Amino acid sequence: MIFRDREDAGRQLAARCGRVAGPRTVVLGLPRGGVPVAEKVADALDAPLDVCVVRKLGLPVQPELGMGAIGEGGTRVLNDDVITGARVSGRSLEQVEQRERAVLRERARRYRGTRPPLPLGGRTAVVVDDGIATGSTARAACRIARERGARRVVLAVPVAPAGWTDRLAGAADDFVSVATPWDFGAIGQFYDDFTQTSDAEVSACLRRVAERAPRRDDDVRAAGESGWEGTEHRGGPAAEHWGRPAAEGRHVRIPVAGPGLAGELGIPADAPGIVVFAHGSGSSRLSPRNRGVAAALRDAGLGTFLFDLLTDEEARDRANVFDTALLGRRLTQVTEWLCAQPEARDRGVGYFGASTGAAAALWAAAEPDARVAAIVSRGGRPDLAGPRLPYVRPPTLLVVGGSDPQVLELNRRARRELRCESRLEVVPGATHLFEEPGALEKVSELAAGWFTRHLARTPQHL
Repeated sequence: MIFRDREDAGRQLAARCGRVAGPRTVVLGLPRGGVPVAEKVADALDAPLDVCVVRKLGLPVQPELGMGAIGEGGTRVLNDDVITGARVSGRSLEQVEQRERAVLRERARRYRGTRPPLPLGGRTAVVVDDGIATGSTARAACRIARERGARRVVLAVPVAPAGWTDRLAGAADDFVSVATPWDFGAIGQFYDDFTQTSDAEVSACLRRVAERAPRRDDDVRAAGESGWEGTEHRGGPAAEHWGRPAAEGRHVRIPVAGPGLAGELGIPADAPGIVVFAHGSGSSRLSPRNRGVAAALRDAGLGTFLFDLLTDEEARDRANVFDTALLGRRLTQVTEWLCAQPEARDRGVGYFGASTGAAAALWAAAEPDARVAAIVSRGGRPDLAGPRLPYVRPPTLLVVGGSDPQVLELNRRARRELRCESRLEVVPGATHLFEEPGALEKVSELAAGWFTRHLARTPQHL
């Protein structure tokens, strides 16, 4: 399979993207070469087109090794293992991020001019590039789209190596390609014309799509502001849960920490309890993995509460993101607020903590008057709760990936410190983020069983 140029590749790719068409679809081109391809896809789907500007956060002493990535709107995804292993301080991380954000802002301004980025909340985001080689940039772009609130993420490329969907399992809910040759060496070998795309061409692609449907961006923006409504999606690992909203519930603002914290409270009828989610460093209530687990718990009849542990201003200080005591106190405050709400009274409370959020959950649960009946830790860092571990009283389930050896050892050591009922479950083959096929479903199954068992027997005075 040889494409004449990126426009030809885009037309052929567009012919295979019909299943993702819909009024709530947005196409995101990866600058620069992915944008001419994405233009043809956007035209075929009658969808708005935007760029997905992603910048890698390289280690200060080894910039080619990524410790995370950033996108627009303050979105950030971090690799806690790399940061911890390289002993990167909060100050060093902040310096790298500030430098890369300046580059990101300039690139975005150069491409769009004065137009703001399209909102992704509750929508299907089709991430398009001119091909996949290592897949690292595409993976980061998909994660950024999720962090910006996309309900479904589709990764679409004209050409990729054989087995690329296995390599990128968990990055997207669905994958589309034209060709997956066994003799893949480089993307350019499958194009007659693989001339580098200029910044001016990127801007022209965006402008042409906007001019062909001048009202479409406004329609998308209005829809994005209306909330998380939309059709349930299918395809890909855990697709029936990833990115789903806190259905059956409501958006709330918790009156703590000055301007308050945004949250989503969903409680099915007759739910025996509510699971409060504590997200990991660099994440938020929009974490796709936590949202996937939350949707599964609601399907199991449990209530869920996702919220931001920090205000936007607090999150800008990277020291706060790793301050277990601060996060634990915040979780305690939010739990007290939750228990005072009419729909939460007479229901038990559980904590689901991910990564550093698990440390905050254990810290808060060690308080003498903690109002929590059960804890589940996913890929957690219980060691960060330190001397508080022996004082944790609620039954605690530690879930760790079998291919996450450092964190697995930390959890084994922490369990020896716990004096409460506890269990360590290892998900075979799963890495720290549980991105492998079936890994997140296993976490959800274990968590649902643990919470159902322990919240159902919780005294009703909680």
